[in-house]
Amino acid sequence: MSTNGRSLRSPRSRSSRRPRRSPWAARPVAALLGLGAAAYTAWVLEVVLSTGLNPIETYVSELAAQDQPLGGLFRATDFTAGLLAFTGGLLALLRLVRHAESRRPWAVTGWTGVTLFGAATAADAWLPLSCAPTVDPVCAARETAGLVPATHQAHAVSSSLAMTGALVGLVALTVAARRYGWFAPLARHGPALVVLELLATVWTLSAIALFTAGRGTWALGAGQRLQVLFVALWLGVLAYSVHKAGRT
Repeated sequence: MSTNGRSLRSPRSRSSRRPRRSPWAARPVAALLGLGAAAYTAWVLEVVLSTGLNPIETYVSELAAQDQPLGGLFRATDFTAGLLAFTGGLLALLRLVRHAESRRPWAVTGWTGVTLFGAATAADAWLPLSCAPTVDPVCAARETAGLVPATHQAHAVSSSLAMTGALVGLVALTVAARRYGWFAPLARHGPALVVLELLATVWTLSAIALFTAGRGTWALGAGQRLQVLFVALWLGVLAYSVHKAGRT
């Protein structure tokens, strides 16, 4: 039947023409992020492995220093974590290019942060410390005098970029989840993880400043381990959210 020459169609038939998202389409992104989160927590192996480093006082990156017996292992896991996160973030950005309705400012900013985090974390593995300054006074003195390899400075830059990317991703995608009604698990748990991450970052930066000034480590290692742990937990929640929502 028709009225005024136009066919009568039910709302259901009209809506069926809209493109539907397949929950499997975003599965590679979720898998990459989940595996990246797991690899990013490889430092917990120090609980069962004999590293010779005090986790309360030492940098996480000192586990991967060139003079450490297990340095190669931790450099490999850092590179793996970074490569997985970078690839997952890049795929998410490419999906946003194809789906204009998802190309919202907070989403683009957040996935860009995740991609930067992954790239800089992978770079960290190729720019290791030559020694462990928090436990080796000679190494600390050489670092202060500028007598260590250039990788020390480069590592500081790449580590800063990695954490900047992580913070941008944490904040922006958590805001996107709540503002746009996406990613229910992230919208629920993301704000708490953001607050915890910011507190751990303040602790870590304060401890680094005090250590650089020669005033002790102030549990630098504990603060930094919490910092990377909260990033890994957030990545895990993001991976689950992407898998559940079937979108990026």
